[in-house]
Amino acid sequence: MAEYEYEDIDQGESGSINFDFRGYLFKVLNLWKFVLACIGVALIIAYFINVRKQNVYKLDSLISVENDQNPFFTANTSISFNWGGVSGKMGKTITTLQTRTHNEKVVDSLKSYMNYFVEGKYRKVDVYKDAPFVFELDKTKPQVLGHFIGVRFLSGDSFEIFTEFESEKGSGQIYDTKARVPVSLPVGPFSKQYQIGELIDLPFLHGVIKPRNERTIKSGLEFFLQFSNFDNVVHGYKQGIGVKPYSNSSASVLVLSLAGTNKAKIVDYLNTTAVILSESELERKNLYATNTIKFIDSSLAAVNANLKDYGEEMNTFRKENKVFDVSMEMTEISNKLKDLESQKEVEITKLNYLDALETYLRTKTDYTRIAAPSSVGIEEANIMSSVSKITALAIERQSMEYSMREDSEIFKDIDRRINAEKNVLLETIDATKSTIKTLMNSLQRNIANLEAKLSGLPEDQQEFLKIQRKLDISQEAYNVYMDKRSEAAIVKAANVSDISIIDEAKDIGGGLIGPNKSLNYMMGLMLGFFIPMFLIFVIFLLDHTIHGSDEVERLSKIPIIGLIGKYRYHNNLVVFEKPKSAVAESFRSIRSSLQFLLNKAPREGGRTIMITSSVSGEGKTFCSINVATVYALSGKKTILLGLDLRKPKIFDDFNLSNDNGMVNYLIGEKPFDEVKYQTHIDNLDVVPAGPIPPNPSELLMSPKLKELIATLRENYDIIILDTPPLGLVTDALELVKYADTSLFMIRLDYTKKGMLQLINAKYRAGEIKNIHFILNFYKHKTNHNYGYGYGYGYGYGYGVYGNAYHESGDKGIFKKVKAFLKRI
Repeated sequence: MAEYEYEDIDQGESGSINFDFRGYLFKVLNLWKFVLACIGVALIIAYFINVRKQNVYKLDSLISVENDQNPFFTANTSISFNWGGVSGKMGKTITTLQTRTHNEKVVDSLKSYMNYFVEGKYRKVDVYKDAPFVFELDKTKPQVLGHFIGVRFLSGDSFEIFTEFESEKGSGQIYDTKARVPVSLPVGPFSKQYQIGELIDLPFLHGVIKPRNERTIKSGLEFFLQFSNFDNVVHGYKQGIGVKPYSNSSASVLVLSLAGTNKAKIVDYLNTTAVILSESELERKNLYATNTIKFIDSSLAAVNANLKDYGEEMNTFRKENKVFDVSMEMTEISNKLKDLESQKEVEITKLNYLDALETYLRTKTDYTRIAAPSSVGIEEANIMSSVSKITALAIERQSMEYSMREDSEIFKDIDRRINAEKNVLLETIDATKSTIKTLMNSLQRNIANLEAKLSGLPEDQQEFLKIQRKLDISQEAYNVYMDKRSEAAIVKAANVSDISIIDEAKDIGGGLIGPNKSLNYMMGLMLGFFIPMFLIFVIFLLDHTIHGSDEVERLSKIPIIGLIGKYRYHNNLVVFEKPKSAVAESFRSIRSSLQFLLNKAPREGGRTIMITSSVSGEGKTFCSINVATVYALSGKKTILLGLDLRKPKIFDDFNLSNDNGMVNYLIGEKPFDEVKYQTHIDNLDVVPAGPIPPNPSELLMSPKLKELIATLRENYDIIILDTPPLGLVTDALELVKYADTSLFMIRLDYTKKGMLQLINAKYRAGEIKNIHFILNFYKHKTNHNYGYGYGYGYGYGYGVYGNAYHESGDKGIFKKVKAFLKRI
């Protein structure tokens, strides 16, 4: 509420704006019931939020990230690569746990896109594994998304599928391919009965319902299935999973955390994500050994086929030629030849491996599938080191593809390192191939010399020795490959994942993190208090009505002569009909104050008192009638003139007709005696206003009124002038010159503060003299009237004085609410 303070009215008027904190405080105190009610409503809302909101739990588990190495074949070769130490692996593990690819595996493993519900008090509640049955869905067929499908058990071995659809079309998902497809839905209520274990083949549901862990299913139980979009579920877990180091002192331990409404579901997800992470890590760690075993297996297949063929060839030759033995000398030569041919086969195998490796390096971009060089007997340290480095970098790059863009600087750096190492390896391969070819030429010469020595034998013996050598060479190659494969398999089996679970997630009864009921109650308490305080503050700022005598004193230096309380009565004759009432006492006090003022300026004849107000509805007519009555009852000969020619009112309370009055006298139509009426109150005469004229201001300026006032001063002690409101028309200013004193009515909680500016200005200009305020609707105990030290303050007021210049009509909603708040 803006306050306009005025300096002394004799010195002028200056306006300044300040905030009346005391007024605001008392306004709040006056509306304490409203504030208390708002707090109560807010706390009730907080209660319903607390009871309706699902509990949210947060559980965690601990995993360890180590960096173990495992030698493969030789001390210089490893199928487990160092990705930058534990700290580097920690960062990659954290990233992996929050990737879509990893969470897709977990969601798919747990079928987290399928949920079981029961009907709760406020909502459907997720029961997860507490449901006594499991729905084994057909992943190759679509399941409707986002719709609750009811399952009502009719007996221990039968149930009913029920639901209701509003549209013929819906969205479904095939969880095998994760494809979204449209599904046709039966509009309206739907129900169909099935036996436990019977195939459900509906347009919106495909699968089989079976008991969970052989649990007994009671009849009458009712559950709901709901399928969610796979990508949305994965995204939710991807955003929800929390990963952070356990502590600074435990740099290799991670804490996995997840929040949700079902603790069993949280436990399963955390434990499953750790298991899948460990398996994926072990799979990547064994990738080198796995590729090597695949390469050896393919070689073994070829060697085994050769061995079988050569064995059959030897058996056939023996049957046909009857050759079972040769001389010792030729046998030794044949054995030497076999050794040379075995060496040649080894070199050919190495050469084939190097050719395949070179082609692979030049044509492929995925270098994670390179077999170990030692699997074919290549012991060249540079080749083994380069292959190991390239494979390690390729695996590192592959692990980062989940979370980084392809144009990332990290990828570019890894690619540069791979290319550099690849170029070095290609040069090493060329040099090694040249060395092998030189060795093979030497072996070929030695083989030719030994074959020349055998050429003197009969052809059947030469053929026998040739087949025997091929058979022995194939057998030795087979044995070597089998040994290599066994070594690789042993290393792979001995490998353990770098990820190990230290502390599994487990429901031990805690983990509740929400809703924060205390916080909700505190927020409700704060909102319930501050919202009404703010509303009161806004109303207080926008309220420009006068509420107390202290405000009148601040806004004007015009003195207050009396206070009239609020009093409900059926007419305005309160002083006459209720002489012992407190409001009658108030008017007698006003009469005493008026006598003191009038006696300070004595003059001959009767005294004239003008009563006016700023607007209608402030009690001007009520005050005029009762001031006149209180003077008449004191023995003063009194006359009440109805000079409010625009909206005459005073005639009604005296049961008079308004057909003749001041207007008829002023226009010369009737003599004064014919418009003057003697009332039933002794010593009180009344002159009503009469019919409404077209020119009220001109009539009040008539010389006849001046003559009338002079005549009345000779015949009456007190002349009361009931005038029009000063703030609406200028008629009252025409009557000021006839008044010995003027009374200005202020109705508390009604009169606007701006109206006091008007009366202050007219007072300073000398247009109104000897004026005093009367406060109507005064309440002594009101908190608005703080700080004022005098007045009667009885809880009374005037009766049925109506609006004279403004027809209010029905109150609007805002006014009704405002009136209700004022009554609180």
